[in-house]
Amino acid sequence: MNASIQKYLNQCLSEKLNLPISTVQFHHVGGGSINDTYQLVVQGYGKFFLKVNSATEYPKLFQKEKRGLEFLSNQKILRVPPVILHDEIDNHQLLVLGWIEGGLRTDEFWKKFGEQLAALHHITNAYSGFEEDNYMGALPQQNDHCNNWSEFFVHCRLQPQVEMARKNQLLDAKHLNVFENLYGKLKNIFNKEQPALLHGDLWSGNFMCDKDSEPVLIDPAVYFGHRSMDLGMTRLFGGFDKSFYEAYSYHFPFPNNYSEQWDICNLYPLLVHLNLFGASYLGQIESILKLYT
Repeated sequence: MNASIQKYLNQCLSEKLNLPISTVQFHHVGGGSINDTYQLVVQGYGKFFLKVNSATEYPKLFQKEKRGLEFLSNQKILRVPPVILHDEIDNHQLLVLGWIEGGLRTDEFWKKFGEQLAALHHITNAYSGFEEDNYMGALPQQNDHCNNWSEFFVHCRLQPQVEMARKNQLLDAKHLNVFENLYGKLKNIFNKEQPALLHGDLWSGNFMCDKDSEPVLIDPAVYFGHRSMDLGMTRLFGGFDKSFYEAYSYHFPFPNNYSEQWDICNLYPLLVHLNLFGASYLGQIESILKLYT
């Protein structure tokens, strides 16, 4: 940990918490593909979670994450970690969040999670998109306003990733032709619904269970869109219990062809993974395209 960052955080937390903090202990807790993460232990107060990454490689990423967390928090449906501090120093961007102590993922936890996500998806908007662009993982995510979900899904989700993969020589002409074929079918695949408020990156690594067995959302990529985007991702990498789906569908029934919708929605995160991590994700993309084109 950079000494100037430690000094800065010691001063900022002292001011924000109105405490004479003499020491902030930094404990490295790993990180993902782009972030270094730490547990901060503040003497006389408690614990916090710190994320650090490059302000030049991923400009405004934590600013976008902060706004997404605050937007979700304002709905007062699903808990998110409180944002304590966001800033930039020495070409690093910092995000300090409240620390979430883990608990047991009971059957009641999964039922509550499904019910609360259904409630979040009942918050709707006149258009797909969001007030600003943000990130999906380490890649920029377009959130242009669009009154037609299929058009938004093509122009703001699939096409940018397909074009990036083509430039990176991860997709070739035959793949582009299959995607073009799929685009023409989307309006008959997705039922018409008001765009729902989405977490946007709802895989099993982006939620937590707190000490009271309450669901907590982390690392959002917030926008308004078809709810199958969130629901599809829950199935992509596993980790969600059947009680979650039963509770969700009780409060917000799935469309008749939900499995088809979820598969097609998962093309977007799979393309993001293809562009970030390489060709190991191509097989899953090809399998979905083969089923629905």
